[in-house]
Amino acid sequence: MSIFRSGMSKTRQSFFGRIAQMLGSGDSEIDEDTWDDIEALLIQADLGLTTTDQVIEVTKERARREGIRYPDQALKNALKASLRDLLDFPPPMNVSGRELSIILIVGVNGSGKTTSIAKLARRLTLANRKVMLAAGDTFRAAAIEQLQTWGERVNVPVIASKPGSDPAALVYDATAAAKARGFEILIIDTAGRLHTNYNLMGELAKIKSVSSKVIEDAPHEVLLVLDGTTGQNAIQQADKFREMVNVTGVIVTKLDSTAKGGVVFSIFNDLGLPVQFIGLGERVQDLVNFQPDFFVDSLFDDET
Repeated sequence: MSIFRSGMSKTRQSFFGRIAQMLGSGDSEIDEDTWDDIEALLIQADLGLTTTDQVIEVTKERARREGIRYPDQALKNALKASLRDLLDFPPPMNVSGRELSIILIVGVNGSGKTTSIAKLARRLTLANRKVMLAAGDTFRAAAIEQLQTWGERVNVPVIASKPGSDPAALVYDATAAAKARGFEILIIDTAGRLHTNYNLMGELAKIKSVSSKVIEDAPHEVLLVLDGTTGQNAIQQADKFREMVNVTGVIVTKLDSTAKGGVVFSIFNDLGLPVQFIGLGERVQDLVNFQPDFFVDSLFDDET
């Protein structure tokens, strides 16, 4: 719980903390102004309009049903319950029960994709899985070098080719190599595509198709990395990626650097996608499993 609380401090202090203060010891009865104030703060925290409206309506009903008349601890608990109901524990990743499992990592430039790959590889290695990385972002020499550096840091081999090589060919070779050398999981990096560039997005679909020629049903997970600091823009990105590849889950990065942590609720509610991991710092161990209870508690001032 402590890493959630420290990592979500900016969101908590800026918006949800203000909600908690407002609902701490109210002596005036709840009225429409109360709900308007809560709504404004939720929108500022980047829950998005649709999700905010749903939270307000559900919380109003809870307050009516439970006879809550004042903006006090009971109303805060009702709001927390409404938020918690939007979230689910992510399903176990589909990376077991076969010779080789493929995880495709996608996302726009600057989302924290490469560092997330390294952190994920470390987590899987610590779970005694044999992991290999593929430097599928062949458009930038720096991207290849960055992944190789991270691979050395977390002691995971990296398959790479020269800058400018065909990324689909690299993925084919890496998949064949991982299979031949007895690796259990191959994590494939891809170029940081702008979601508006349909040529590059089409390349993603090609990479996905190539991996399935070596390993049946591959990729088995397609994880979309979203920069938490971009708020609702991340939701628009996710929609575009889902058009091209079957996104199975989300990694939300940089939540320790933003007051917009409410976007996590929109990912579940608006997109219907599970958040598998969240990034709560720059250290290699700061990619953590998403835990709904800890997440919601960390948004409020309660010392839980």
